[in-house]
Amino acid sequence: MRFLVFSNVLTAALRVISLFCLAGILGGSAQAFEIEDQRRFGPAAGAAGADVLRVLSTTDTDLLAPLIESFLRSRPTVVVDYVTVSSSELMRAVVEDDAAFDLAVSSALDLQTKLANDGYTRAHSPAGRLRIPDCAVWRDHVFAFSQEPASIVLSPAAFEGLEMPRSRQALMSLLRRYPNRFRGRIGTYDVETSGLGYLFATQDLRTSESFWRMMEIFGSLDLRLYCCSGEMIEAVARGELAIAYNVLGSYARARVDLADRIEIVDPQDYTNMMLRTAVVLKGADRPDLAGAFIDHLLRAAWGNQRDPAYPFPRYATAETSPTAALRPIQMGPGLLVFLDRLKRARFLEEWRSTVLQK
Repeated sequence: MRFLVFSNVLTAALRVISLFCLAGILGGSAQAFEIEDQRRFGPAAGAAGADVLRVLSTTDTDLLAPLIESFLRSRPTVVVDYVTVSSSELMRAVVEDDAAFDLAVSSALDLQTKLANDGYTRAHSPAGRLRIPDCAVWRDHVFAFSQEPASIVLSPAAFEGLEMPRSRQALMSLLRRYPNRFRGRIGTYDVETSGLGYLFATQDLRTSESFWRMMEIFGSLDLRLYCCSGEMIEAVARGELAIAYNVLGSYARARVDLADRIEIVDPQDYTNMMLRTAVVLKGADRPDLAGAFIDHLLRAAWGNQRDPAYPFPRYATAETSPTAALRPIQMGPGLLVFLDRLKRARFLEEWRSTVLQK
């Protein structure tokens, strides 16, 4: 009996020690940010004294894994500790928790710009003769390595007998004609918690005069809110949703296993193109490795596109597809406008009243 009590106490103590160790790894805060996934890459992953590159990212691990693995092929002593979080949790980790990471990768370009503008990043000079388009770098702090569309993902089964909408106006017309068919079956980001969702919504507002009208229609049909693209894509594939609005097209196209149950539409009126970016964090222990990894990402995006050493999904841009209605979101201080505290509060207040209709 005494042994059993001692064993239980020891187990509890070890759990407490583990939690304190985890908090120390994540920046010394007992109230650590919420992690979605964590994976270690590299042949030296279990070895003592390995060179560790700590990456905090909103990009799904499986999507970036090929690039991580190709980066490590010539670096046998390096380990990449890859942690995935939401965009809001990434901001919390860096700004509030002072978490120990070298590099931040995010789809929320406005939040990455804010990190750089507020002094949480450090400058990086890409090595070699790599030519980076001006649109892909901001002040030598924020570097873009992909352009990915904000798409609409539809359920072919839900639209049986109807023409698939290829524009926002066509979508709104269809919802007005068949409200009961789509009630409770439309999904989009919860912009109060999703940084990328907030970016897409505010970019829609800047571009379209009918944005609030579309949100009003969505809200009247019991719009469902989600944290991330992956959940929406799977909900469409299962038949729970008929429409998922502003989903990352890159994630949807990567789900080849769902290809027969979803249809991906890049709206013909305009398609916002998100820039996925990387920044070296100011408190990086290994800024050299962080910079080398950014160079690797930039070669994948802007180098020799036929080089198998740099695998990453590529999408049409305004230059390669001039007839498409693609609208790349521009880097720069203009992205900070809707991050102003008062402007954000006003936007969210109107969004709540329009979408939640309470």
